[in-house]
Amino acid sequence: MSELCSQSAGALARMIAAKEISALELTDYFIQRIEKHDDQINAVIARDFEGALAAATAADKFLTKGGDTGPLHGVPITVKEALDVAGLATTWGLPFLKENIAARDAEVVRRLKHAGAIVLGKTNVPTALGDVQAFNEIHGVTNNPWDISRTPGGSSGGSAAAIAAGFSALEVGSDMGGSIRVPAAFCGVFGHKPTWGVVPDQGHGLPGMVAPVDLGVIGPIARHVDDLSLAMDLLPGPQQLNQPAWELQLPHPTAKPLKDFRVAIWSDDPIAPVSREISEKVENLGRFLADHGAKVSFEARPAIDFEQNFQLHQMLMWSLTGVGLSDEAYEQARQLADVIPPEDSSCLANAARARVLSHSDWLRYNNQRELLRYEWRKFYQDWDIVLCPAYSITAFAHDHRPMEQRQHLVDGEPHEYFQPMFWAGIATACYLPATAFPAGLSQSGLPIGLQAISGEYQDHLTLDFVGSLIESLGENPRMPVLAS
Repeated sequence: MSELCSQSAGALARMIAAKEISALELTDYFIQRIEKHDDQINAVIARDFEGALAAATAADKFLTKGGDTGPLHGVPITVKEALDVAGLATTWGLPFLKENIAARDAEVVRRLKHAGAIVLGKTNVPTALGDVQAFNEIHGVTNNPWDISRTPGGSSGGSAAAIAAGFSALEVGSDMGGSIRVPAAFCGVFGHKPTWGVVPDQGHGLPGMVAPVDLGVIGPIARHVDDLSLAMDLLPGPQQLNQPAWELQLPHPTAKPLKDFRVAIWSDDPIAPVSREISEKVENLGRFLADHGAKVSFEARPAIDFEQNFQLHQMLMWSLTGVGLSDEAYEQARQLADVIPPEDSSCLANAARARVLSHSDWLRYNNQRELLRYEWRKFYQDWDIVLCPAYSITAFAHDHRPMEQRQHLVDGEPHEYFQPMFWAGIATACYLPATAFPAGLSQSGLPIGLQAISGEYQDHLTLDFVGSLIESLGENPRMPVLAS
């Protein structure tokens, strides 16, 4: 029983189907693990243990009767707090939404439940999902299971922390600025940012907001890459309003050996410098791939101005924070943006400008994005994967000062707090799929996470690549040792 938390969701489902363990026993196991260890992590902040135990009992009865079961039948999961789960609050960490109880499940939660999954509860987020840490006034601070003095990342910080700590078998989070990939990297687990638009996002929004959100995606987080693939067979589909006429079928190429991949290696960049320990890990993996017969280049890049790409990502992403502003708040934001010197191109300055971005300017940026998407499409005619960091540094110490006072130290050199978001924006700005994966530990014992990026709709190619790479490396996923 003590090893159950390290098993994949798929393996646990097979154990239940073979009646090696009951769904009730497995659910009780994860509940006991949360109750024993989560006081030090604070990941699972909204719990429905009673409902989960009832669902597990029903799952066991259904299996006894010989009913057709789904691929996650009886498997306990957790869900990011920003996604609706019927009967639980969806607050986004905003105090005024503390009593906002969801009436129905988000579409992805419905799909996972239909596949047999049992929801234990919801995991912590930063306020309004607007940070690479996970803390808010309602639920407090979530700690990294590898070192509780450090953040698990954000905004799906509670999600990755719960998976790393072995509190559930699978998690579903969301990503716009690296919110799946950065926490996965910080916590030593796997996470997949799907191609934009392939996973319906109904039930992931503030009250009254029902339109699909630009850039933002819903995706899985897991301890095993195979579980990402399993989830990506369940989650994709058309948005609800498109269902009468649209079908969505992601390409699912035949899995190929590592030697057949064409991989561009991108270990560092002056736009967002990377710690030497992480960049060396990327370079070493590049050499490993070449030694195993893969086509590898350390110079191949699309014909894109990545300074422009970074600004594009910032402007499109931060413009979403202006949605719903009152007239008074908008005018205050406009006055703030107007006094920023034109030569100030810092991340915080771009965020302030983006909050009051005009529609005509948004259309201009959107047109730039379309041009960049064509460049990426050309690039991926010759290459399968871009392998690069998920973030510039490993998990950093909790820092809850005002945003403008925060910095990151990269090999001792100070850099802007949001500068490492450059690496997330490579994929996000142009809708590309990306799979984050653990690549060993740093000298200080913290997880190093990288990401594999491919062309639009080639989600299963990134997943297959990461699966082949992990298998070739012969490394089993590592879990942190939690204090009793």
